Amino acid sequence: MRCPYCNNSRTRVIDTTQDARGGTRRRRLCEGCKERFSTYERSIMASPLIVKQDGSREEFDRNKLLDGIRIACVKRPVSANDIDRLVGEIENRLQSLGRSEVSSRVVGDMVIAGLKQLDQIAYIRYAIVYLRLDDLMALRREIDRLLEV
Repeated sequence: MRCPYCNNSRTRVIDTTQDARGGTRRRRLCEGCKERFSTYERSIMASPLIVKQDGSREEFDRNKLLDGIRIACVKRPVSANDIDRLVGEIENRLQSLGRSEVSSRVVGDMVIAGLKQLDQIAYIRYAIVYLRLDDLMALRREIDRLLEV
């Protein structure tokens, strides 16, 4: 592992911990400049192809999912760690399904469920597009459903 400060290839691990998503966090020390830095490792599992509504297929893109959730959470009190955790959970659940193809609807449902727990305003923002809430009455019904709980 190269040091991000001086590019020295001689570094050593001084601490290792497991994160909640099954990854490994390693704290490292550079032998050259003596700076400390962290690295993260996570296993790469095959992600399924996403089957879109029009029948086309595309590779699962973690960054695309992350961007969509970030947009819903703009100017909301949702931390980057919470968003990253949600994306990691969705990615892990998709991989654990063990299928080579998954409908985009399944991914959307996972996002909706996660956002509902994370932040209700972000949920509504995402739901307007995902659930096609095209008029105020449809939006009102969805808000009323949230308020019933």
